[in-house]
Amino acid sequence: MADAVIIQTAARRRRFANLFANPKVLFGGGFILLLVLLAFFAPWIAPKDPLEQDLMLGTLPPAGFPGAEPGYYLGTDDLGRDVLSRLVYGSRVALTVAFVAASLAALVGAMLGLLAGWYGGWVDAVVSRLVDIWMAFPPVLLSILLVAILGSGVHSVIAAIVIIDWTRFCRVVRAETMTQASMDYVTAARTIGFSRFTILMREILPNVAPVLIALVSLEMGIAVIVEAILSFVGLSVASDIPTWGGMIAQGRQIIHHGWWVLTFPLLMLFATVLAFNQLGDGLRRVIDPVMRR
Repeated sequence: MADAVIIQTAARRRRFANLFANPKVLFGGGFILLLVLLAFFAPWIAPKDPLEQDLMLGTLPPAGFPGAEPGYYLGTDDLGRDVLSRLVYGSRVALTVAFVAASLAALVGAMLGLLAGWYGGWVDAVVSRLVDIWMAFPPVLLSILLVAILGSGVHSVIAAIVIIDWTRFCRVVRAETMTQASMDYVTAARTIGFSRFTILMREILPNVAPVLIALVSLEMGIAVIVEAILSFVGLSVASDIPTWGGMIAQGRQIIHHGWWVLTFPLLMLFATVLAFNQLGDGLRRVIDPVMRR
């Protein structure tokens, strides 16, 4: 017994070491951690009030460009609001939607996928038909329609993403569950006398978890994009709350004389989505025993 505990402890330490040795985890996780810190400490990090307007300082260029003003490191928009401060505060909305919406969508989709893939029969038929019906609707148009019905706000955006994107998790988890159900370890668990639900929770779910983790990270990036799209068309949070999508919409109107208002939120959006994708892929490669071989 003691030897088994020592072996398990050593294996955990190796996985932990491999986790931080993976460059994708380091890049993606490090950037997301930095973004979380920026969002949490925004009142102390942001150099200016993101809502403070000064028309006399409208469309100031970033530091280092002719006409720049001290203290406005990324310039100002056409209303004289500090771009850097608005980027920092905009990360709050993006990360809130990413973490909450992806987690809830994973919870709903994974549970339905596990039940459909394990029990089969009429359960699988009902869930599969529901997924087919749901995926017949264009996701972006459906999200816009849902938010228009539910009203603007972070809660509406989260609800729309969960209602639409649970199908991503359901399809993949269902297929992975069906694959795991045919493995020898499941047959052994049945021989021992485990109940079907016990096998599902104790044997199959841990082996599906690596795929689920990768999907959650990917979904977080998708949620950030969806929130930015809804902010771009004015259907996300209130207009007085800084969002990356709102900044992109504003910057598009003044691109010829204020390119930085559009460029910096686009770069943040691209970097955030890339970081979530890299983190998910890196975590799966470290956690999944099949991909470690």
